[in-house]
Amino acid sequence: MKILLYTFCYILYPFSFLFVRNKRKYAFGSFAGRFNDNAKYFFIYTCLHCSDINAAWISSSMATVRLVRSLGFKAYHLASPQGVWHSLTSKYWFFNSYTSDIFYSFSGGAVCVNLWHGVGLKRIEYNILSGPLGARYQKTDFKEVYCHPQSFRAPDYLVTSTPFQTHLFSSSFRIPLDRCLEFGYPRNEILTEEVGLRTVFITTYEPPEARQMIEKIGHYSRTLIYMPTWRDSQRNLFAQGMDLARLNSVLSSHGELLILKPHPNVKLETDGQYYSNIVYFPAGLDVYPILPYTDVLITDYSSVLYDYILMEGKSVILYLYDYQEYLNERDLFYPFDENVVGKRVYTFEELLATVNDHDYNMDETERKALIEKFWGETIHFNSNQKILDFIRGKGEFK
Repeated sequence: MKILLYTFCYILYPFSFLFVRNKRKYAFGSFAGRFNDNAKYFFIYTCLHCSDINAAWISSSMATVRLVRSLGFKAYHLASPQGVWHSLTSKYWFFNSYTSDIFYSFSGGAVCVNLWHGVGLKRIEYNILSGPLGARYQKTDFKEVYCHPQSFRAPDYLVTSTPFQTHLFSSSFRIPLDRCLEFGYPRNEILTEEVGLRTVFITTYEPPEARQMIEKIGHYSRTLIYMPTWRDSQRNLFAQGMDLARLNSVLSSHGELLILKPHPNVKLETDGQYYSNIVYFPAGLDVYPILPYTDVLITDYSSVLYDYILMEGKSVILYLYDYQEYLNERDLFYPFDENVVGKRVYTFEELLATVNDHDYNMDETERKALIEKFWGETIHFNSNQKILDFIRGKGEFK
């Protein structure tokens, strides 16, 4: 059945080149039909600042379409007549992962701008040498290749941050260095925004669940958030390497809260237990407006580390309980220890002690050095405006 579906998509694709595309029409989309990440923030900015641009969010989810429309913006289901027409006649496409964030078969002739979803150390795309994705990019397994055409449709432009990261992305996507736009990420601006402006944004563009989460955080002395990266094996990460009952006891003794936030690719399986000081992050909710209200990030090999350290006064715990196993599963492009900051712990007992003793203050010199390496001058940019200026021909290409 899947082969037949993709065969139909291959048949459609050549016809998408026949449509005249309007340079004042922009199409936006995100993974699995969601309204999130860099594309979300750039979309909102474009709608607010470019009245001459016909911008629309394209989604496979009617819930997302209704959400975006409730904010006063255009949104279409990708299979609706309006969604099909907008996709086929928009000159510019903006997405977080691949053209499949909108619909691959309608992308012929469009200028595709990949905003991507994280800087970091991991090998991605054509640089992946092992694991399930290695079969797609290196072994070129027929089924993997045939059923993922979007993975081989190189973007026309890719948003990055510094030369250090551009080198990784250029080789990963097999696009020239001059097609990488070192403008930084739109989603990060809410992390460093002045509190009043952030509050207005959340009140205006985030669902009630976001405000409820922020209010809940306010009832605790400190809030930690655990955001592990995606593993190719997609294990249940919160059940592995974690005794939630013992951790809850420590948090309760300090009046602290722990938020468990899975990667979007991981299916969340809870243990069914109620914990007084541990909550699961609501599915589908954007975590970036919430991060400024947390105090400590617990992560591992996730690129969220590099976004989180943009905020002053935060702390990081790197929980590396499966370090060697992970490296065997998903190798890194750059050395790990040289390119991270935070308190490293390798066992649950070490994690428990660190949380109990509050032994995780970040070295400020190391934090600033890492920001310079991964973000450079882009921390001073209005990333949204940089991208817009370039697309509209007003910016200087770097």
